[in-house]
This record gives sequence, C-alpha cells and structure tokens, in this order.
Amino acid sequence: MSEEAKPATPVVAAEETSAPKPPTSAVFSMFGGKKKEDTKKAEEGKEEDKEDKKEADTAAEEEEPDVHFEPVVQLEKVDVKTNEEQEEVLLKLRAKLFRLDAEAKEWKERGTGDVKILQHKETKKVRLLMRRDKTLKVCANHYIAPEYTLKPNVGSDRSWVYNVTADISEGLPEALTLAIRFGNKENADKFKAEFEKAQELNKKD
Repeated sequence: MSEEAKPATPVVAAEETSAPKPPTSAVFSMFGGKKKEDTKKAEEGKEEDKEDKKEADTAAEEEEPDVHFEPVVQLEKVDVKTNEEQEEVLLKLRAKLFRLDAEAKEWKERGTGDVKILQHKETKKVRLLMRRDKTLKVCANHYIAPEYTLKPNVGSDRSWVYNVTADISEGLPEALTLAIRFGNKENADKFKAEFEKAQELNKKD
C-alpha cells in the first residue's frame, strides 16, 4: 500500500521571521504623538520665551519713572480754641455731675470728667467748668457766685449739692440744682475749699 503524499511545509523567509521593527515617527504622529525633534524645539522655544520675558521685565523696571504727585488740596493747621486760653487753672479734679429733674423728682447724670475752677487772667473772675470724657462736651459752666452754698449730700461725705442761677453749658442761662461727687472725701474737701475761695474772689469788683 503506497503512503499518502504529505503536504509540503511552507518555507518562511528569514526576513519574515525576524524580530519586529520599532514603530517609526509616522506611527506616533498618527496617534497624536510628537517627534523627538518637535519636542526638543518646543523646549528650546520655551527657554527663549522665558529669557525674552525676563529681559522685558528688567527693561520695564529700569525705564519706570520716579513720579511724585503733589496733593490737590493743602490743608492748613487749625488751632482749636476752648476759651480757656486766657484763664489759669486753680483746681482740676475728676468728678461725676448730676442735675435734679424737678418734674420727675430724681437725679439724672449729666456727665463724668474733669471739673476745673478757672480764673481769668485779666478780669480775675472765677468760674466752674466741667467737660464730659471723650466728647469734651461742656456739662457745667457758670461763675461761682458768692450766694451759692455747698451742702453735703445726704448719706455721702464725698459729694455736694448746690443751686445755680445761671448755668450756660447748654447755651442759654439756666437755673439748675446740681450735685457733684468725687472719688474720695479728700477731693471733696479740696473742691469745697477752692469753691469758697473763688466766691471771695468774685466779691471783688
């Protein structure tokens, strides 16, 4: 019995069985890739842009002029007058001032601050002046008339009560009943002594 003829095994050329070649730059460009040369050029371009920008900034700094602007409005210094410039301070103490509300029959606080006894340098007349803290608004302003009488406030050895016929702290003369309170008895006594001295001075024409 004759053997069947076996099919001949195809011979593959040596070129076809060799290792695959690396993809070319054309393949990379098909998928959005860039050639090495293009990447290198891009990097060189960036370096040049940085150098150009640096030179431009340096030039701008050198060319920036030193500009000086004069103010449009010149503000002049204004001296604020308190009407105390021609007076001598005989006494200055911290105190709290109250006024009597006759209708409500109760004491109402008028202000806290420095109370001063001032003597005019020319006329020699003496007045009492008191300003509120911070705002410096006047809360008592009257001459210390000889007829005024300081009376001890009930239950306190550091406050005095007296009637004023013409206090002008609000502008127009006003009759008030005032109570002034100090931090301690010592200051209250100092105020009384200086108040009574002022009354003697105001008796003189």
